[in-house]
Amino acid sequence: MGISAISSFTHKIKYNILTARLDILGENAMMRDFVRFCLRCFFRLFKVRFEMRFDISKLPTKGLYISNHVSYVDPIVLFAFLPGNPVFALHGQLYRSYWVRLLMKTADVVEYGNIDIPDLKQLISLVNSGRLCVMFPEGRMTLNGNIMKIYEGAGLLADKTDSPVIPIWINGLQYCHFSKTRGRLPHRYFPKVKIVVDAPRPLKLKDELRHQRNHISNEIYMIMREQAFEAMYNPQLTVFTQLIKAAKIHAKKAFGFKRPKVLEDITRKPKSFKDIMLASYVLGRHFHKNAAHQESVAIMLPNSVAAICTFFGLNAYGQVPVMLNFSAGVKNIVSGLKSTLCKKVITSKMFVKKAGLEEVVEAIKENGFEVCYLEEEAKKISIFAKILALLQYKVKYVPYKATPDDRAVILFTSGSEGAPKAVVLSNRNVISNVWQIATFETLNRTDVVLNSMPIFHSFGLVLGTLYALYQGAKVFLYPSPLHFRIISDLLYELGATVMIGTDTFFRSYAKISHPLDFGTLRLCYAGAEGVKLDTRNILNEKLGVRLMEAYGTTECSPAVAGNNMVFNKFGTIGKLCPGMQCRLDKVDGIENGGELVVKGPNVMAGYIMADNPGVLVPPEDGWYHTGDVVEIDEIGFISIKDRIKRFAKIGGEMVSLRAVENMITKAFEGKEDFCCGVVAVPHEHKGEQIVVVTNEPSLTTDMLRDFIKQNGYPELYMPRVILYKDKIPTSATGKIDNVTLKKEVLAELQSVAA
Repeated sequence: MGISAISSFTHKIKYNILTARLDILGENAMMRDFVRFCLRCFFRLFKVRFEMRFDISKLPTKGLYISNHVSYVDPIVLFAFLPGNPVFALHGQLYRSYWVRLLMKTADVVEYGNIDIPDLKQLISLVNSGRLCVMFPEGRMTLNGNIMKIYEGAGLLADKTDSPVIPIWINGLQYCHFSKTRGRLPHRYFPKVKIVVDAPRPLKLKDELRHQRNHISNEIYMIMREQAFEAMYNPQLTVFTQLIKAAKIHAKKAFGFKRPKVLEDITRKPKSFKDIMLASYVLGRHFHKNAAHQESVAIMLPNSVAAICTFFGLNAYGQVPVMLNFSAGVKNIVSGLKSTLCKKVITSKMFVKKAGLEEVVEAIKENGFEVCYLEEEAKKISIFAKILALLQYKVKYVPYKATPDDRAVILFTSGSEGAPKAVVLSNRNVISNVWQIATFETLNRTDVVLNSMPIFHSFGLVLGTLYALYQGAKVFLYPSPLHFRIISDLLYELGATVMIGTDTFFRSYAKISHPLDFGTLRLCYAGAEGVKLDTRNILNEKLGVRLMEAYGTTECSPAVAGNNMVFNKFGTIGKLCPGMQCRLDKVDGIENGGELVVKGPNVMAGYIMADNPGVLVPPEDGWYHTGDVVEIDEIGFISIKDRIKRFAKIGGEMVSLRAVENMITKAFEGKEDFCCGVVAVPHEHKGEQIVVVTNEPSLTTDMLRDFIKQNGYPELYMPRVILYKDKIPTSATGKIDNVTLKKEVLAELQSVAA
């Protein structure tokens, strides 16, 4: 008898013993129901809440429950609450646990190896016989509260048995003493636990991808990620109440130690959640005097503790923070104040002096706006106000009962393609996006986030600050991303583990940094502009950092899509955030792809236009047109081709300016400090012409023409004019300012023609 025959014979014996055991247990249903009843009573007594989000009468006769895995208690809790008599497939670590086996003695339990084919065959036979099965696709407990590696066994089981998948999300047990998150998350004896079971859904596998193991596990991962967002996101929370919830979870002292410090700036005075909330209560109540409901109040401050406390304080008392971009120029700042109907601007004398904004402040005053300096306002706060704030903190008081649809913040677009527009984000927009981001990457109390991206942009405010605070991580706020050497040194000093930025900034940091400066980073995210291959290579080869690319817009609070450690495809912006829908609208002249149009809870409440102050213009039917031309591959990765406004129409043909820029960048691949910008300007015969502006003198028309011929690029990519500049204009986030660049090009071409 051969080895394969022996293996098959052993499998049959093992399966027969198992089915016989399950039959015996099935006869003891009364004892099983009694044990489950006792367990349910115990768990409900200690704050465990179970929710099934579908009609139990629609529960299939056979199917697969897939659950995240956060503690040793997970299978016991599911055994207590799940209806019917499902089979529990437990991996070795759980199966060998004495207490798990003892409390689940009356349950149908099967040992399952993550890569054991005979075990999978047993489960297939059981499910095909008409049973529901519970699996933990991660195969081990999480170490950080987020989804871990997904094995393909769950996907194969659902596919081979043609069974629906029933997602389960367990939230709260990661904080108990039976989890493996000690040191990363705060542990408590009886944390609040919520278990959500979503409706059954089919596992849709395309025929050409059915035999790809990575794709099968990825499909399960995407289902679990969607379930994670739906379970963790509470649509009733606001920006301030989410802060209170984070403080309750992460701010408690342990065994007499100091409260964890979660916010710090260049003054080097770290603050705890208690400090932040006390300052927010004091400032919010102070600026609330004589203010109207949902009145807009402008904040003109750099990245600092004071700015964040002012932001939370205004939210706490029902006012709307308007984050002014102080680098936008006097005209745009005054226009933004008028359009949002602001009456008051909060700033700092020290900041105004150091940033050289005296003329801006004078212009604000001349236009009839009140300017409040924090240094002066602090002197007006009485001891009574501080005592009241302490009492409010003790009871976690919410001064203003805001709704999810109330305005949380007003930001301004970067204006890289036109004049900045006021974007109104509601509490729903901000909080939903925080939890959408959390499904990509989870932070914990061991993380230190270095945020130098300005908080007057959604990238720096929501992703770099609010998201990290709500997750219990420490945030260090630095006022400018342009201080490359200082930021590199801060990374080393702080032992930062998370950093966000743009391609331009990361490339600059990498050139001057010591390899150990980036040694503690575990997450590095770039947005606002495409990541170039040179940037990715230098970070990887010199610093050992894996740079992730994400995509967002101010109008989407900001995250729309992103890569992460599980799925990461260079040249793409990753996959769409959970809870969002998208479609591709056809663009004339473009064959492949289309304009990305998105809808979801994070899409803005609307614009406020300068020509119609105070009037909100919501997106039509909730759909936001991003203006980006993209392609989406068969497994969901999104590639940006260009912006609609960044196409030139030459002789009736549409030419992507981004493609021209990428071609030129490739011609100078590996050359340090190379930079170029591409714009389209009117042409009397062909409609438009392409103009390249660069800091590289060796870029000539002859050189470029030869490169186009040798590499097979279209002749339409050939620019008509090449201009040379030592410095190409950029925005505050490091992107090339195409509006300013085009104005400079037109002015130079007109002067030459004259």
